[in-house]
Amino acid sequence: MSLTLASADDPMFGLLRVLTDEGDVSRDPNVDDATLKRMYRELRRLRTLDEKMLIVQRQGRIGFYGEVKGQEATPVATGFALRADDWVFPGLREGAVMLVRGFPLATYVAQCWGNGLDVQKGRQMPSHFSGRSVNQVSWSSCIGPQIPQAVGTAWAMRKQGKDSVAVAFFGDGATSQPDFHNALNLAGVWKAPVVFVCQNNHWAISIPSSQQTAAPTFASKAIAYGMPGVRVDGNDVLAVYCAVRDAAERARQGGGPTLIESVTYRIGAHSSSDDPTRYRDQAEVEAWLKKDPLDRFRRFLVAYGLHDEAREAAMQSEIDAEIRAAIAEAEAAPAVERATLFDDVYAEQPWHLREQAEAMERAPVAPAHDAGGH
Repeated sequence: MSLTLASADDPMFGLLRVLTDEGDVSRDPNVDDATLKRMYRELRRLRTLDEKMLIVQRQGRIGFYGEVKGQEATPVATGFALRADDWVFPGLREGAVMLVRGFPLATYVAQCWGNGLDVQKGRQMPSHFSGRSVNQVSWSSCIGPQIPQAVGTAWAMRKQGKDSVAVAFFGDGATSQPDFHNALNLAGVWKAPVVFVCQNNHWAISIPSSQQTAAPTFASKAIAYGMPGVRVDGNDVLAVYCAVRDAAERARQGGGPTLIESVTYRIGAHSSSDDPTRYRDQAEVEAWLKKDPLDRFRRFLVAYGLHDEAREAAMQSEIDAEIRAAIAEAEAAPAVERATLFDDVYAEQPWHLREQAEAMERAPVAPAHDAGGH
């Protein structure tokens, strides 16, 4: 017996696009000029930030960094598609959603130092960005637990009578985890207002997506859980924007969850600890470089008279200065105060923690060791 799959016109099996590879428009995204220009600036800022932070890591100034190169369109587009009261549950390459939503850049990069400017008080490893002010929850290096957390948050908001939505990000590799299946099953049954965004970048560290599933697309997995699936060109920022915007609006109106597969590619290493030349062919990387999301969007803006070389140069100069200042501010921040050890444990501090905090305050501070360990 053979299976008959849907045609390429089916959103689960086709590929939703707004821009062609050349930057021509195939459908109207209904986005004003000011937003289009800001989208490009956010894409350019994220690419530049990654380049500079990876240099900082290689210099030994931070311990770890996970760059987004090649996948910038999905987090940037999502940031524009959401409302301020929506919640975001990112993975490794979606932290920058919070930058699009207004989180301060210096505070964002301070997370990689874990110092006094870091809102997480140094309690997470680098590149695990989050901030309560923009409703973004820190992800875990264990793959997949943020997916059911997003469902729980979405259901709680619905129970409170809100029309906010939650967005859960994950990679193609996470679809092999039980958390993925549990979350989609619950969301489908409850019709929870959640948008699942799978960034199919073709590699779960060193495992190709072809070894993650026998399904023809990741979006088609939505069928089993009673929700729509949409397969979108993840290197087309306008297509991702339309997909997330429409899915969020459907969820707000009580239509339930949507699974979006954003088809993209990780150009760089999985992280600063990875060497991708050990498991993939450089010819594959070169082919995807020709589909760069920044290049495609820039060609579109130039064709419509919204951008040119002079504007590009001025923008890049401004971004370079902004990022240099943010890194300098973050790196110069003082260490986390040791008294914060007892913060964020209970809503109201119990007696035994008060006693421990008071005892710690009476204890002398141990002298710092020098670089030689003396």
